[in-house]
Amino acid sequence: MTGTGAVPLQSGETVLLPERIGEVTGLAEFGVLGELIASFVGAAIVGTLMLTTTAVAGPWAKRKITAAFTDRISINHLGPAGIGIIIADAVRMLSKENIVPEGADRPAYDIAPIVLTGSALLGFAVIPMGSGIHLADPEVGLAYVFAVAGIASIGLAMAGYASGNKYSLLGGLRAVAQNIAYEIPLVVTGMSVVIFAGSLQMSTIVDAQTSQTLVDLGVVSIPAWYALVNPFAFVLFLIANFAEVGRNPFDMPEAPAELVAGYQTEYSSVNFVLVYLGEFLHIFLGGAIIATIFLGGPAGPGPEALGIVWFLLKIWAVFLLTQWLRSAVPRVRIDHLIEIGWKGLLVLSFANLFLTAAIVGVIQ
Repeated sequence: MTGTGAVPLQSGETVLLPERIGEVTGLAEFGVLGELIASFVGAAIVGTLMLTTTAVAGPWAKRKITAAFTDRISINHLGPAGIGIIIADAVRMLSKENIVPEGADRPAYDIAPIVLTGSALLGFAVIPMGSGIHLADPEVGLAYVFAVAGIASIGLAMAGYASGNKYSLLGGLRAVAQNIAYEIPLVVTGMSVVIFAGSLQMSTIVDAQTSQTLVDLGVVSIPAWYALVNPFAFVLFLIANFAEVGRNPFDMPEAPAELVAGYQTEYSSVNFVLVYLGEFLHIFLGGAIIATIFLGGPAGPGPEALGIVWFLLKIWAVFLLTQWLRSAVPRVRIDHLIEIGWKGLLVLSFANLFLTAAIVGVIQ
Protein backbone atom coordinates (compact mmCIF):
# COMPACT_ATOMS: atom_id res chain seq x y z
CA MET A 1 0.00 0.00 0.00
CA THR A 2 1.79 3.07 -1.20
CA GLY A 3 0.78 6.60 -2.06
CA THR A 4 -2.71 8.06 -2.09
CA GLY A 5 -4.10 5.59 -4.57
CA ALA A 6 -3.38 2.49 -2.54
CA VAL A 7 -5.33 -0.60 -3.53
CA PRO A 8 -7.35 -2.10 -0.66
CA LEU A 9 -5.96 -5.28 0.77
CA GLN A 10 -7.50 -8.52 -0.36
CA SER A 11 -9.08 -10.85 2.16
CA GLY A 12 -6.43 -12.81 4.05
CA GLU A 13 -3.57 -10.55 2.94
CA THR A 14 -1.08 -9.70 5.66
CA VAL A 15 -1.01 -6.06 6.75
CA LEU A 16 2.56 -5.30 7.79
CA LEU A 17 3.55 -2.98 10.63
CA PRO A 18 5.18 -0.34 8.36
CA GLU A 19 1.95 -0.20 6.35
CA ARG A 20 -0.11 0.36 9.48
CA ILE A 21 2.29 3.06 10.67
CA GLY A 22 2.12 4.72 7.25
CA GLU A 23 -1.68 4.78 7.34
CA VAL A 24 -2.00 6.00 10.94
CA THR A 25 0.65 8.74 10.69
CA GLY A 26 -0.08 9.78 7.12
CA LEU A 27 3.43 8.84 5.96
CA ALA A 28 1.86 6.78 3.15
CA GLU A 29 1.08 10.10 1.44
CA PHE A 30 4.80 10.78 0.90
CA GLY A 31 5.53 7.80 -1.35
CA VAL A 32 8.88 6.03 -1.09
CA LEU A 33 10.25 8.43 1.55
CA GLY A 34 7.20 7.84 3.73
CA GLU A 35 7.55 4.09 3.35
CA LEU A 36 11.21 4.30 4.33
CA ILE A 37 10.47 6.34 7.46
CA ALA A 38 7.59 4.02 8.42
CA SER A 39 9.89 1.01 7.98
CA PHE A 40 12.52 2.56 10.27
CA VAL A 41 9.87 3.31 12.90
CA GLY A 42 8.51 -0.25 12.66
CA ALA A 43 12.03 -1.69 12.95
CA ALA A 44 12.64 0.50 16.01
CA ILE A 45 9.46 -0.82 17.64
CA VAL A 46 10.35 -4.48 17.04
CA GLY A 47 13.99 -3.92 18.01
CA THR A 48 13.01 -2.15 21.24
CA LEU A 49 10.56 -4.93 22.11
CA MET A 50 13.14 -7.68 21.68
CA LEU A 51 15.96 -5.73 23.32
CA THR A 52 13.72 -5.03 26.33
CA THR A 53 12.83 -8.73 26.52
CA THR A 54 16.51 -9.65 26.39
CA ALA A 55 17.42 -7.02 28.99
CA VAL A 56 14.93 -8.59 31.41
CA ALA A 57 16.08 -12.15 30.62
CA GLY A 58 19.85 -11.69 30.76
CA PRO A 59 20.67 -9.85 33.99
CA TRP A 60 17.51 -10.71 35.97
CA ALA A 61 15.35 -13.66 34.82
CA LYS A 62 18.32 -15.93 34.16
CA ARG A 63 19.56 -15.51 37.73
CA LYS A 64 16.12 -15.87 39.32
CA ILE A 65 15.29 -19.01 37.32
CA THR A 66 18.66 -20.64 37.98
CA ALA A 67 18.38 -19.85 41.70
CA ALA A 68 14.92 -21.43 41.81
CA PHE A 69 16.15 -24.60 40.12
CA THR A 70 19.22 -24.91 42.36
CA ASP A 71 17.48 -23.89 45.62
CA ARG A 72 19.50 -20.73 46.19
CA ILE A 73 18.72 -17.12 47.06
CA SER A 74 19.02 -14.92 44.02
CA ILE A 75 19.27 -11.13 43.70
CA ASN A 76 16.63 -9.55 45.93
CA HIS A 77 17.89 -6.18 47.20
CA LEU A 78 17.83 -3.88 44.15
CA GLY A 79 14.19 -3.01 43.66
CA PRO A 80 11.18 -5.36 43.87
CA ALA A 81 12.44 -8.97 43.50
CA GLY A 82 15.82 -7.56 42.50
CA ILE A 83 14.57 -6.16 39.18
CA GLY A 84 16.84 -3.13 39.63
CA ILE A 85 19.82 -5.34 38.77
CA ILE A 86 19.03 -4.63 35.11
CA ILE A 87 19.92 -0.95 35.49
CA ALA A 88 22.77 -1.66 37.90
CA ASP A 89 24.41 -4.15 35.54
CA ALA A 90 23.96 -1.83 32.57
CA VAL A 91 25.66 1.04 34.39
CA ARG A 92 28.38 -1.23 35.80
CA MET A 93 29.30 -2.85 32.49
CA LEU A 94 29.09 0.24 30.30
CA SER A 95 31.16 2.32 32.75
CA LYS A 96 34.03 -0.18 32.80
CA GLU A 97 37.18 0.45 30.77
CA ASN A 98 37.08 -1.17 27.36
CA ILE A 99 40.31 -3.22 27.43
CA VAL A 100 41.60 -4.47 24.08
CA PRO A 101 44.40 -7.10 24.08
CA GLU A 102 47.66 -6.05 22.46
CA GLY A 103 47.55 -9.05 20.15
CA ALA A 104 43.98 -8.41 18.98
CA ASP A 105 43.34 -8.29 15.25
CA ARG A 106 41.32 -5.13 14.76
CA PRO A 107 38.86 -4.21 13.27
CA ALA A 108 37.66 -7.86 13.32
CA TYR A 109 37.80 -7.76 17.13
CA ASP A 110 35.43 -4.75 17.14
CA ILE A 111 33.11 -5.98 14.39
CA ALA A 112 32.44 -9.45 15.85
CA PRO A 113 30.09 -8.29 18.69
CA ILE A 114 28.10 -6.21 16.19
CA VAL A 115 27.77 -9.21 13.87
CA LEU A 116 26.51 -11.39 16.74
CA THR A 117 23.88 -8.88 17.82
CA GLY A 118 22.89 -7.67 14.35
CA SER A 119 22.34 -11.13 12.88
CA ALA A 120 19.78 -11.92 15.58
CA LEU A 121 17.93 -8.61 15.23
CA LEU A 122 17.70 -9.09 11.45
CA GLY A 123 15.98 -12.43 12.00
CA PHE A 124 13.05 -10.84 13.83
CA ALA A 125 12.15 -8.85 10.71
CA VAL A 126 10.13 -11.74 9.23
CA ILE A 127 8.64 -13.16 12.45
CA PRO A 128 4.85 -12.61 12.78
CA MET A 129 4.46 -11.56 16.40
CA GLY A 130 0.74 -10.94 16.36
CA SER A 131 -1.32 -7.81 17.04
CA GLY A 132 -0.07 -6.39 13.73
CA ILE A 133 3.63 -6.54 14.71
CA HIS A 134 5.19 -7.98 11.55
CA LEU A 135 7.85 -6.05 9.63
CA ALA A 136 8.17 -8.08 6.43
CA ASP A 137 6.62 -11.19 4.95
CA PRO A 138 8.74 -12.45 2.01
CA GLU A 139 7.88 -15.71 0.30
CA VAL A 140 11.21 -17.16 1.47
CA GLY A 141 10.80 -16.00 5.07
CA LEU A 142 11.91 -19.25 6.74
CA ALA A 143 14.98 -19.53 4.51
CA TYR A 144 15.81 -15.89 5.27
CA VAL A 145 15.67 -16.30 9.03
CA PHE A 146 17.89 -19.41 8.88
CA ALA A 147 20.36 -17.52 6.68
CA VAL A 148 20.71 -14.42 8.85
CA ALA A 149 20.85 -16.48 12.06
CA GLY A 150 23.72 -18.46 10.53
CA ILE A 151 25.75 -15.25 10.17
CA ALA A 152 26.39 -15.52 13.91
CA SER A 153 28.85 -18.34 13.18
CA ILE A 154 31.03 -15.83 11.35
CA GLY A 155 30.89 -13.49 14.33
CA LEU A 156 31.90 -16.28 16.72
CA ALA A 157 34.83 -17.26 14.51
CA MET A 158 35.90 -13.61 14.22
CA ALA A 159 35.72 -13.09 17.98
CA GLY A 160 37.74 -16.22 18.68
CA TYR A 161 40.45 -15.53 16.10
CA ALA A 162 40.75 -11.77 16.53
CA SER A 163 41.15 -11.90 20.33
CA GLY A 164 44.68 -13.29 20.08
CA ASN A 165 43.98 -15.72 22.91
CA LYS A 166 44.31 -19.50 22.62
CA TYR A 167 41.21 -20.13 24.71
CA SER A 168 39.20 -17.72 22.57
CA LEU A 169 40.51 -19.36 19.41
CA LEU A 170 39.50 -22.80 20.64
CA GLY A 171 36.08 -21.45 21.56
CA GLY A 172 35.65 -19.96 18.09
CA LEU A 173 36.70 -23.20 16.41
CA ARG A 174 34.33 -25.18 18.60
CA ALA A 175 31.50 -22.77 17.75
CA VAL A 176 32.05 -23.20 14.01
CA ALA A 177 32.28 -27.01 14.25
CA GLN A 178 29.15 -27.13 16.42
CA ASN A 179 27.10 -24.79 14.26
CA ILE A 180 27.97 -26.68 11.07
CA ALA A 181 27.09 -29.99 12.71
CA TYR A 182 23.71 -28.82 13.98
CA GLU A 183 22.61 -26.18 11.48
CA ILE A 184 22.02 -28.80 8.78
CA PRO A 185 19.64 -30.90 10.95
CA LEU A 186 17.97 -27.64 12.03
CA VAL A 187 17.24 -26.59 8.45
CA VAL A 188 16.29 -30.10 7.29
CA THR A 189 13.82 -30.47 10.16
CA GLY A 190 12.42 -27.05 9.34
CA MET A 191 11.86 -28.19 5.77
CA SER A 192 9.50 -30.90 7.03
CA VAL A 193 7.27 -28.07 8.26
CA VAL A 194 7.47 -26.49 4.81
CA ILE A 195 6.18 -29.74 3.30
CA PHE A 196 3.16 -29.60 5.59
CA ALA A 197 2.46 -25.91 4.99
CA GLY A 198 3.43 -25.87 1.31
CA SER A 199 5.29 -22.57 1.71
CA LEU A 200 8.38 -20.89 3.13
CA GLN A 201 6.35 -17.78 3.98
CA MET A 202 6.07 -17.33 7.73
CA SER A 203 2.51 -16.00 7.71
CA THR A 204 1.39 -18.94 5.55
CA ILE A 205 3.01 -21.41 7.96
CA VAL A 206 1.14 -19.80 10.87
CA ASP A 207 -2.16 -19.75 8.92
CA ALA A 208 -1.75 -23.43 7.99
CA GLN A 209 -1.61 -24.31 11.70
CA THR A 210 -4.45 -22.08 12.86
CA SER A 211 -6.88 -22.73 9.99
CA GLN A 212 -7.12 -26.45 10.76
CA THR A 213 -8.18 -28.40 13.84
CA LEU A 214 -6.43 -31.54 15.00
CA VAL A 215 -9.19 -32.64 17.38
CA ASP A 216 -12.61 -31.02 17.77
CA LEU A 217 -14.28 -31.87 21.08
CA GLY A 218 -17.10 -29.40 20.63
CA VAL A 219 -16.41 -27.13 23.59
CA VAL A 220 -12.64 -27.41 23.19
CA SER A 221 -10.78 -27.61 19.88
CA ILE A 222 -7.11 -28.61 19.65
CA PRO A 223 -5.40 -26.67 16.85
CA ALA A 224 -3.23 -28.44 14.29
CA TRP A 225 0.04 -26.99 15.52
CA TYR A 226 2.93 -28.82 13.94
CA ALA A 227 4.35 -29.62 17.39
CA LEU A 228 1.26 -31.81 17.83
CA VAL A 229 1.04 -33.02 14.23
CA ASN A 230 4.71 -34.04 14.14
CA PRO A 231 6.13 -34.14 17.70
CA PHE A 232 9.20 -36.04 16.50
CA ALA A 233 10.22 -33.09 14.28
CA PHE A 234 9.48 -30.70 17.16
CA VAL A 235 11.85 -32.55 19.50
CA LEU A 236 14.56 -32.75 16.83
CA PHE A 237 14.26 -29.02 16.16
CA LEU A 238 14.43 -28.21 19.87
CA ILE A 239 17.64 -30.21 20.30
CA ALA A 240 19.26 -28.71 17.21
CA ASN A 241 18.23 -25.22 18.31
CA PHE A 242 19.79 -25.65 21.75
CA ALA A 243 23.04 -26.66 20.07
CA GLU A 244 22.78 -23.79 17.59
CA VAL A 245 22.48 -21.16 20.33
CA GLY A 246 25.10 -22.90 22.49
CA ARG A 247 23.02 -23.71 25.55
CA ASN A 248 23.45 -26.68 27.90
CA PRO A 249 24.26 -29.41 27.33
CA PHE A 250 25.81 -27.91 24.17
CA ASP A 251 27.66 -24.88 25.57
CA MET A 252 31.07 -26.09 24.41
CA PRO A 253 32.20 -22.84 22.69
CA GLU A 254 32.34 -21.05 26.07
CA ALA A 255 32.80 -23.96 28.50
CA PRO A 256 34.19 -22.08 31.55
CA ALA A 257 35.89 -25.11 33.10
CA GLU A 258 37.91 -25.66 29.91
CA LEU A 259 38.14 -22.35 28.01
CA VAL A 260 37.69 -19.63 30.67
CA ALA A 261 34.87 -18.05 28.62
CA GLY A 262 35.80 -19.21 25.13
CA TYR A 263 35.32 -16.73 22.31
CA GLN A 264 34.27 -13.95 24.73
CA THR A 265 37.23 -14.24 27.13
CA GLU A 266 38.95 -11.03 25.98
CA TYR A 267 35.86 -8.84 25.73
CA SER A 268 34.97 -6.23 28.33
CA SER A 269 32.74 -3.20 28.83
CA VAL A 270 30.45 -2.38 25.88
CA ASN A 271 31.93 -5.13 23.70
CA PHE A 272 31.10 -7.77 26.30
CA VAL A 273 27.59 -6.33 26.63
CA LEU A 274 27.09 -6.73 22.86
CA VAL A 275 28.41 -10.31 22.91
CA TYR A 276 26.20 -11.20 25.89
CA LEU A 277 23.25 -9.43 24.28
CA GLY A 278 23.78 -11.29 21.02
CA GLU A 279 23.78 -14.62 22.85
CA PHE A 280 20.41 -13.98 24.47
CA LEU A 281 18.92 -12.43 21.34
CA HIS A 282 19.74 -15.65 19.49
CA ILE A 283 18.06 -17.68 22.23
CA PHE A 284 14.89 -15.63 21.80
CA LEU A 285 15.19 -15.75 18.00
CA GLY A 286 15.35 -19.55 18.26
CA GLY A 287 12.28 -19.43 20.50
CA ALA A 288 10.53 -17.17 17.98
CA ILE A 289 11.23 -19.61 15.14
CA ILE A 290 10.00 -22.54 17.24
CA ALA A 291 6.86 -20.62 18.23
CA THR A 292 6.17 -19.67 14.60
CA ILE A 293 6.66 -22.98 12.82
CA PHE A 294 5.60 -25.40 15.55
CA LEU A 295 3.38 -23.59 18.07
CA GLY A 296 1.05 -21.54 15.89
CA GLY A 297 2.96 -18.28 16.19
CA PRO A 298 0.84 -15.65 17.96
CA ALA A 299 -2.28 -17.88 17.91
CA GLY A 300 -4.04 -18.50 21.22
CA PRO A 301 -7.36 -18.20 23.05
CA GLY A 302 -9.09 -14.85 23.08
CA PRO A 303 -9.13 -11.93 20.63
CA GLU A 304 -6.43 -11.34 18.02
CA ALA A 305 -5.23 -8.32 20.00
CA LEU A 306 -3.71 -10.78 22.50
CA GLY A 307 -1.50 -12.27 19.79
CA ILE A 308 1.66 -10.52 20.95
CA VAL A 309 1.00 -11.73 24.51
CA TRP A 310 0.73 -15.37 23.41
CA PHE A 311 3.80 -14.99 21.21
CA LEU A 312 5.91 -13.61 24.06
CA LEU A 313 4.68 -16.35 26.41
CA LYS A 314 5.77 -19.00 23.92
CA ILE A 315 9.28 -17.62 23.42
CA TRP A 316 9.65 -17.17 27.17
CA ALA A 317 8.62 -20.82 27.59
CA VAL A 318 11.50 -21.82 25.30
CA PHE A 319 13.84 -19.58 27.30
CA LEU A 320 12.64 -21.22 30.53
CA LEU A 321 13.42 -24.62 29.02
CA THR A 322 16.98 -23.51 28.15
CA GLN A 323 17.55 -22.39 31.74
CA TRP A 324 16.09 -25.63 33.08
CA LEU A 325 18.51 -27.63 30.96
CA ARG A 326 21.34 -25.33 32.05
CA SER A 327 20.68 -26.27 35.67
CA ALA A 328 19.78 -29.94 35.19
CA VAL A 329 21.85 -31.38 32.32
CA PRO A 330 25.65 -31.70 32.36
CA ARG A 331 27.79 -30.51 29.46
CA VAL A 332 28.71 -33.15 26.89
CA ARG A 333 32.25 -33.65 25.61
CA ILE A 334 33.15 -31.89 22.36
CA ASP A 335 33.76 -35.14 20.46
CA HIS A 336 30.44 -36.53 21.72
CA LEU A 337 28.72 -33.31 20.69
CA ILE A 338 29.96 -33.55 17.11
CA GLU A 339 29.15 -37.26 16.97
CA ILE A 340 25.59 -36.64 18.18
CA GLY A 341 25.14 -34.02 15.47
CA TRP A 342 26.56 -35.89 12.46
CA LYS A 343 25.72 -39.50 13.34
CA GLY A 344 22.49 -38.97 15.25
CA LEU A 345 20.58 -35.79 14.61
CA LEU A 346 21.48 -35.51 10.92
CA VAL A 347 20.29 -39.04 10.15
CA LEU A 348 17.09 -38.60 12.16
CA SER A 349 16.31 -35.25 10.53
CA PHE A 350 16.56 -36.72 7.02
CA ALA A 351 14.47 -39.71 8.10
CA ASN A 352 11.84 -37.31 9.42
CA LEU A 353 11.93 -35.32 6.16
CA PHE A 354 11.44 -38.40 3.95
CA LEU A 355 8.71 -39.79 6.22
CA THR A 356 6.88 -36.45 6.24
CA ALA A 357 7.09 -36.19 2.46
CA ALA A 358 5.75 -39.73 2.08
CA ILE A 359 2.83 -39.14 4.49
CA VAL A 360 1.86 -35.83 2.88
CA GLY A 361 2.12 -37.41 -0.58
CA VAL A 362 -0.16 -40.29 0.38
CA ILE A 363 -2.71 -37.97 2.02
CA GLN A 364 -2.83 -35.68 -0.98
